[in-house]
Amino acid sequence: MAKTMLLIAAASASAGAAVTALLLGKRDGQSQPAPTIPPPPPPSTTKSSTPVLPTTESIQRSPKNIIDPSGWFSYGAPGPTNDLASRTSFISVYDRRMRNPAWVAEHITAESLSGAKGDRKNSVFLEDQAVPENFRARLKDYFRSGYDRGHMAPAADAKFSQQAMDETFYLTNMCPQVGTGFNRDYWAHFEDFCRRLTAKYRSIRVITGPLYLPKLDSDGKYRVSYEVIGSPPNVAVPTHFYKIILGESETAPSLTASVAIGAFVLPNAPIDNKTPLAEFSVPVEMIERASGLDFLSLVPTERRRSLCREVDCSIVVREFPKRPPKVVGDK
Repeated sequence: MAKTMLLIAAASASAGAAVTALLLGKRDGQSQPAPTIPPPPPPSTTKSSTPVLPTTESIQRSPKNIIDPSGWFSYGAPGPTNDLASRTSFISVYDRRMRNPAWVAEHITAESLSGAKGDRKNSVFLEDQAVPENFRARLKDYFRSGYDRGHMAPAADAKFSQQAMDETFYLTNMCPQVGTGFNRDYWAHFEDFCRRLTAKYRSIRVITGPLYLPKLDSDGKYRVSYEVIGSPPNVAVPTHFYKIILGESETAPSLTASVAIGAFVLPNAPIDNKTPLAEFSVPVEMIERASGLDFLSLVPTERRRSLCREVDCSIVVREFPKRPPKVVGDK
């Protein structure tokens, strides 16, 4: 039974290698060949009495097009639009449809973690006014939802300045996360694991985001199902979260040096702290296929090293402060 499938079907469900094959487009370890498209038949040389409709190519060459689909853009461009935000300690892209970030990329070093100018007790959760109101995640969406406002770029990674700390509390850096057993426990220990990597590598880059993965139903079919919180329902609750971690020997990216890579997918559910982190290790390609994102297209295979072969991929259980920051409007 493949361990990665425990993540894809559900935290508590059993799954096999077939689901990995489903997401990766592989079977028995082999990539499935692309479907062969037969070449078009040669043009007929016989005349037909049946009227021949103009092709798209002929319409485009025609001085007077009979249709103009691009005319729609005179009224507005439908998108999709991704809201890019460049913050002090991270860069994020916001998914308007899910009201969650699609990805959040951050850079941490031993130096950046050594500062103590930022304190989360001075930070407040904020709606991101840069996102149009109609597509904005709201504080009230989380109210009594049963979920935490879970950071993608952790506040603890931004202690080097109060501004950097404050920016991590925008809702465009948040997703609904299960609190006890996950956001306040295993996920927090996982974030600490990333910070501890700075003891070995001069530079750590982390990209984090939500996933909405299929689950095997009782009828033998796979379906994607997730909760939506808010009134009206507004913010999607991810089924899983991913982190891709890069360990660099230099503080600046190199076009020639190799890089240590670790990719992990965790279910948005309580996880026993005794569960080895390595159980959630997956190929980067699985996350790319599930998310529709391309993370490491400029890193050839010969420059990729396995993070978990160089370090002990395990969490250290620590007690973290349970004091939440204030919300704007709190007294």
